[in-house]
Amino acid sequence: MNQGSHKAVVAALAANAGIAVVKFIVAAATGSAAMVAEAVHSLADTGNQVLLLTGLRRSRKRADEVHPFGYGKEQYFWSLLVAVLIFFVGAVVSLYEGIHKLIEPSEIRNAWAIYAVLAASMALETGSFLVAFREFRALAAGRGLLEALGGTKDLNLVTVLFEDSAALLGLLIALAGVSLAQVTGISQFDGAASALIGAVLATVAFWLASKARALLVGAAAEPQVVERICGAIRSFSEVERVGEVLTMHRGPDQILVAAKVDFRDDLAVERVEPLIQSIKDAVRQVVPQADKIFVEAARVKKG
Repeated sequence: MNQGSHKAVVAALAANAGIAVVKFIVAAATGSAAMVAEAVHSLADTGNQVLLLTGLRRSRKRADEVHPFGYGKEQYFWSLLVAVLIFFVGAVVSLYEGIHKLIEPSEIRNAWAIYAVLAASMALETGSFLVAFREFRALAAGRGLLEALGGTKDLNLVTVLFEDSAALLGLLIALAGVSLAQVTGISQFDGAASALIGAVLATVAFWLASKARALLVGAAAEPQVVERICGAIRSFSEVERVGEVLTMHRGPDQILVAAKVDFRDDLAVERVEPLIQSIKDAVRQVVPQADKIFVEAARVKKG
């Protein structure tokens, strides 16, 4: 299990559970549509963390006859469910509540309570976000943020990072909506804030679902990882050429490798098997995530 992901998910679960309870109480006391949207958002996020922890736990199961390559992709399946939950529980409910309040606006009561819970929520969400961001920066290993987001296969960590980012943005939107409704006396600003929060959640859900789909279908390792694998194979003097090298992530820290290798013609047959084992060991030295490696001795055409 990726300890960074586990730490980020647990931190997010603790923060969202407490925030959700407080938000629902304040939403009932104030009648704010934006606060209802935020409460539903936090409730959905709490459920999401439970699903992510379920995926992390199930992905640790050992390979068996039914699943000979292990259960690493369980994480991607449960992350896909999280994306669906964000959309249907978070985005749809927030959009509905916002549109309803735009059509039938109502006055906000006890606005001070909204500001208090928004401030407390921002503090807790910021703490959760910083945990996730710190773990993600460690995973990025010096790469740019966008490059790391595009290449990472740790969808649990990315999900928490995006959820926390959406939560902080949603809190700012809710604060703006409630403030504008109070200052101008136009209650529709509160409903508009709820609808906008729904749009933010729908965007996050779509991106996460797309990422989960790509990983479930089977995503190759990043080009620099493949190059390290090829370099490890080429380092053997008995290797004439390296042919097709196929990789697939079976989980964030599990990579399947299949390579065609052309050995020198003068290599004795009895040397092939121990050489292949040495190649596997060398590949694991440079790419520890490569836990399933298949090397095929084959004629490789010159490029």
